[in-house]
Amino acid sequence: MRRICNVYGQARKLRVPSVVTARRDALLQGLVICGHCGNRMTVRYHVRRSHLEPNYVCQGFGVEHAQPICQTAPGAGIDQAVGELLVEVVTPLALEVALGVQQELQARAEETDRLRRAQVERIRYEARLAERCYRHVDPANRLVADALEADWDQKLRALAEAQQDYERQRPADRSLLREEDRARILTLATDFPRLGRDARTPDRERKRMVRLWLEDVTVLRDHREITLHLRFKGGAHKTLPLPVPPNAWQQRATRPEVVTEVDRLLDYNTDREVATLLNQGGWRSGEGRTFTRRIVARIRHNHGLKSRYTRLREAGLLTLREMAHRLGLSAPWVKIWRDQGLLKAHPYNDRNECLYEDPGENPPRKMQGMKLSERPRLFENPSSRTNEVQYEA
Repeated sequence: MRRICNVYGQARKLRVPSVVTARRDALLQGLVICGHCGNRMTVRYHVRRSHLEPNYVCQGFGVEHAQPICQTAPGAGIDQAVGELLVEVVTPLALEVALGVQQELQARAEETDRLRRAQVERIRYEARLAERCYRHVDPANRLVADALEADWDQKLRALAEAQQDYERQRPADRSLLREEDRARILTLATDFPRLGRDARTPDRERKRMVRLWLEDVTVLRDHREITLHLRFKGGAHKTLPLPVPPNAWQQRATRPEVVTEVDRLLDYNTDREVATLLNQGGWRSGEGRTFTRRIVARIRHNHGLKSRYTRLREAGLLTLREMAHRLGLSAPWVKIWRDQGLLKAHPYNDRNECLYEDPGENPPRKMQGMKLSERPRLFENPSSRTNEVQYEA
C-alpha cells in the first residue's frame, strides 16, 4: 500500500504540457496472455488516421516455427476498457475493504512474528541445555563427550538458522500501517480516476498504475467478441466481454442514418442538391468529409438506392421524346414550352435534363391555322407577344 501511495504521489506532482501525441503506448504491454495457446502476446503498432495505435499479437510460436499468427486483438479498445474498469474498481468502499484486509494481514503477521520469536527462544534453550550437558560430562568418557559435542553443534546451527530467518522476516512483519498512510490511500479513490482520465498523465505512469492492480490479462477472441479475463493482485478475477471493433473499411462506411436521409432527399432533389442539403444539415460522410455529387452518387450505387430518374419514371413522368411524340412537337419546342411554363418538368440530374408530367386530357397545342382573334390570351404582358410566334411553328 505504501508503494501505491508513492507511485500516485509522483504522478500527481507531474506537470506535463497538454500536447497531442502521435502515439499511445500499449497500456497492458507485458501483461497480456493469449487465451488460445497461453503464450505472452507482444505489441505491434499500426497507423490509423495519422496516429500509431497498438495491437496485441500472439506471434512468438509462429515466428519460431514459420506458422500463422495465433491471434491478434486491437489494443486501443482493450486499453480503454481496462482503464475504465480500474477507474470503477478503485472506489472508497474498495479501498476501505483493502485497508481492512491490510489490518487483518498485519495482525496475522504480528502473530507469526510472535511464533517465530518463541521458536528461536526454544531452540536457544535447547542449545544451552546441550552445552550444559557437554560441560558436565566426564572428559575421560570420550565417546559420550563426542556425541554431546555433536549435538551441541547441531543445536547451535539450528539456532543460527532460526535467528537469521527471524531477522529476515521481522522488518516485513513490523511494517505497520500508519494513519497518514491510511489517509493517503483513501485519497486514491479521487486521484486515480482523475489521473487515469487526464491526457497529461504520461503513458509510463499509466502502466505503473495498472501493474499495481493487475497480475495479467488473458485475451480470447472469436468472430463475435473479445473476452478479457483480468487477474488482480491478490487472486481476484474479472471477466470483461468486448465487441469486435469494426475493420478499417467498416469505420469509413457511411452510417445507416445518412443513407436513410439520402434516400429521403432523392425523392425531391438531384445528387448535387442532396449534397448541398446534407452539408447544410451538418451531416458528414463515413470519412468525415463534406458531401459532393460524387459521394452521393457512390452512396446510391453502394446501397442500391433508386436514382432520381428511376423514382420519377415510376411516378409516371415522361421523357423528352415521349412528350414530343405526345404533343406532336420536336424536342426543342418541348423545352421551349417547358421554359414558358406550359409544361411541368422535374430535373433528374445536374445537367438540367428533365422528365415531364403527363399533361392529361387537355394538353397544350399549337395555334397554327387559327385566327389571332380566336387564340387564347396566353400572355397579358405586351412585351411578351413576340414569343407567340413559337406556337405557329
